[in-house]
Amino acid sequence: MPEKTGTGALGRPFNRRRFLKSAGTAAILPTVLRGYGAAQTSTTSPNNRINVGVIGMGWQGPGNTENLLALSDCQVVAACDIDANHLQEAVKKINTAYGNEDCKGYHDFRELLSRDDIDAVMIAVPDHWHEIVATEAARRKKDIYGEKPLGHTLAEQQSIVRAVKENKIVWQMGSWQRSVPMFHKAAEIVRNGLIGTVTHVEVGLPGGNSDFDGVGKASLAKAAAAGGKVSHLEEIVPGSPAWNALVTDPPKELDYEMWIGPSKMEPYIQARSHKSWRWNYNTGGGQLLDWIGHHCDIAHWGLDFDQTGPLEVEGSGELPPHDAVWNSATKFRFELKYPQDVTMTIAGGHKDIRSGVKWIGSEGWVWVDRGGFDASNAAWKQGKYLPRELRKVKLYTSSDHMENFLDCIRTRQKTVTPVEVGHNSATPGHLCHISMLTGKKIRWDAKEEKIIDDPEASKLMTREYRGPWKMS
Repeated sequence: MPEKTGTGALGRPFNRRRFLKSAGTAAILPTVLRGYGAAQTSTTSPNNRINVGVIGMGWQGPGNTENLLALSDCQVVAACDIDANHLQEAVKKINTAYGNEDCKGYHDFRELLSRDDIDAVMIAVPDHWHEIVATEAARRKKDIYGEKPLGHTLAEQQSIVRAVKENKIVWQMGSWQRSVPMFHKAAEIVRNGLIGTVTHVEVGLPGGNSDFDGVGKASLAKAAAAGGKVSHLEEIVPGSPAWNALVTDPPKELDYEMWIGPSKMEPYIQARSHKSWRWNYNTGGGQLLDWIGHHCDIAHWGLDFDQTGPLEVEGSGELPPHDAVWNSATKFRFELKYPQDVTMTIAGGHKDIRSGVKWIGSEGWVWVDRGGFDASNAAWKQGKYLPRELRKVKLYTSSDHMENFLDCIRTRQKTVTPVEVGHNSATPGHLCHISMLTGKKIRWDAKEEKIIDDPEASKLMTREYRGPWKMS
């Protein structure tokens, strides 16, 4: 139930949420100390805990929620999903973790956001819902942990940034690599000039369209049984026997009308829903947009380009038919020009571009990925962080991404990945996508955030919304 409010000494309504946002440093000292190694006890007062609602419990959402459940200075009090099975499982897991029945389930995110006792939300919905859910949460004054990419289009990202700034919301992008020591060290090596003047950066992303849970394989078997002679979902188009075999009624536990939401209504195909919505441009952005918010984010961090973007973008990709079951590019390569004569290659599915980020400078190079760290100087490989004597430029240090979010809710300081960073990290991916679709070189005005002298390409900065949904 929403938390009751009382009356303060000045006769104004008082509640815990307002206190958390106004208390400042004195109220958050124990939380700040925790980040420096002090143990956090289980005796945190309920009135000092941050109440969190979680929206989107399909895949990334449950993992983020587990991170929240591990922190004693917050409590997950509400969960929302439009798949009844996902919602039931989430609420049960949360209440079991706390040993109570306090977490309530919601089908509609707007009902969850209407609760005055909720301080913050974790949003892990498909890309095509990001703008609507995030801007509504910001208007409701909820601090936000949001998944990448920031938005399904550039215009949606701009809308989210405006809403977050206007409402003074604390935002943490789910680009958690900034809270991992080896990514921090790699970026600091570059920022401190240890590789000299940076001339080129390689950003390696995955290629192909991943079959996360076997739904692709099962769909191909179903298509073959119906007489569809195909070997990839990227080949299956409307009107074919294989397509007809894959189109079914949505499962009863899924509110498919709500799931499609603002995007174009399409027939339900299991291989386009949970997890695999990424490979359909109606709802996702393929490997390019799914990963750009991770590796390009780190590339920008090392370059000190968090507040800017490329000048020019040009490239191409291998695109399936636009109406195929999976229609996102399986292979792509783009060349970008940045300020300070820096160039960047963003590629997926090309063996010469190693997964992760590689900065190449006049005096050396450094590469980092989730699977490892390498550099032209063997000494840089030692230790979790760059040695103190080399850190003339000290980057924001976060050892736990979710913990950093909660700390910043209390201090009202910026997180390690605030909304502007999430926006600028994903912008190159959107521009690459537009270049691929138009076959043109895109010139970008990073200050004005607009495509220069190309009305056709500029139209792709946004999309049509299916009623009654509208972009804010």
